Amino acid sequence: MLRLDGRELTRRNGKTDEEANMKKLLSRSVVSLLIGMIATTLSGGQDRGANQDIRQRFVGAWRLAWLEEEGAGGKIHRADCTGLLVYTSDGHMSVQVMYQNPQAKAQTANSATPVQYAAGGYEASFGTYEIDEPAHHLTFHVEGALVRTLVGKDLTRVFEFSGKQLIVKSAIPDEHWRVAWEHY
Repeated sequence: MLRLDGRELTRRNGKTDEEANMKKLLSRSVVSLLIGMIATTLSGGQDRGANQDIRQRFVGAWRLAWLEEEGAGGKIHRADCTGLLVYTSDGHMSVQVMYQNPQAKAQTANSATPVQYAAGGYEASFGTYEIDEPAHHLTFHVEGALVRTLVGKDLTRVFEFSGKQLIVKSAIPDEHWRVAWEHY
């Protein structure tokens, strides 16, 4: 038995009880810290992975399958148009849509629509995008556009995947259009 500062310490295998207890405490602390770090890493990795998975679904080139828009008298119809949409993995996008008959587009355009996206039967814009997966929202930050009043705007879109299609519509209640895109 040893005496240190008035305390009696028992020596076992060359170590005092206090040293043995400190070693156990230190070992448990290290194990707890490692478990915590692993849990945090896996949890964060799963969140990033889920966001990466949804972003990966967007990445690539898409062809226009159909576009529904409001025509004269508020009736929804399928527009005669073709288009290309591109999303990159680093968060950039561009879209181009060409109406086959621009005069018909001009005649059926609803003047109450708050934003005009096409000029002369053609729509073209590019910028960056962000995805809010829980809300099913995509925000397009317009950096350049044929219709210059769109430059600098943040356009929020509602998206859903249906089979092989990406279906997008405006988040603005007064805009009555929907568009479906299919991967090339």
